[in-house]
Amino acid sequence: MTKYVITGATGHLGSQIVAQLAQRVAATSITLGVRTPAKAAAFAQQGMTVLPLDYREQASIVASLQNADVAIYVPSKSHDSFSRVTEFENVIVAAETAQVQHLIVMGFIADQVDNPFDLSAFYGYVPRRLAASNLSYTILRNALYADPLVPYLPELIERHNVIYPLGDASLSFISLAESAAAFAQVAVTPSLWTQSMYTLTQQRSYTMPALARVLSDVSGESIGYAPVTLSAFAQMYDAGNEGHMLASMYAGGAKGLLATVTDDYQKIMGRPAQTLPDFLAANLAGKS
Repeated sequence: MTKYVITGATGHLGSQIVAQLAQRVAATSITLGVRTPAKAAAFAQQGMTVLPLDYREQASIVASLQNADVAIYVPSKSHDSFSRVTEFENVIVAAETAQVQHLIVMGFIADQVDNPFDLSAFYGYVPRRLAASNLSYTILRNALYADPLVPYLPELIERHNVIYPLGDASLSFISLAESAAAFAQVAVTPSLWTQSMYTLTQQRSYTMPALARVLSDVSGESIGYAPVTLSAFAQMYDAGNEGHMLASMYAGGAKGLLATVTDDYQKIMGRPAQTLPDFLAANLAGKS
């Protein structure tokens, strides 16, 4: 039986990857490496193996990845590239030590060499480091998640405006659920491993006026576009000390570096990703 291992399995993306993979393979073939095993109790009850994994402790990573046929690495939520590169080094060495047959790694479209995003150094490091490893691997680069737009919409309605500091640039999106489905599909489809990198996006990107029109249509409210400055955005959304990181991401977006659109999702899933208007309408209907 093929052994699948997922790290970061209790996070937003990781938990959805687990659910998607469980639709494709037996639960008993899935091992989860998690920081807090108690959070994965529901998965354990389904027959999955749950092991403690701390990205700072290489031995725990090796133990989780031991003899994995396919391992899926979802990074931690640390806000700086140095921390993530350090954990990724531990993962790479552990995967080689554990003789992982194929490693699937989460990437992000903000990985360009001239991108000011705080984590672009990490996401740019990922493909270069993997190329220098002895591993068979696939990188799945996500566009921006569409999901946060749903809880954010009431604030935008109250403001009557989208406020992202993007200027004339556009943003590309993918939903967490569809990203997770693509991860699971690649994991169980070795023929997809011949391509070392895929970029998961919907079929188009959106300028901020276009995004405002979509949000207006799905909400029935009038929403325009009035960007704030990068420094103001950082101050407004600094919960958890994330303000600078978020602002730096949109600084890259303003340079046109978050606008990537590909047909890779359709290559993997056999159908295009759900459109942003359809995603928002479906999720808002579920909350009404």
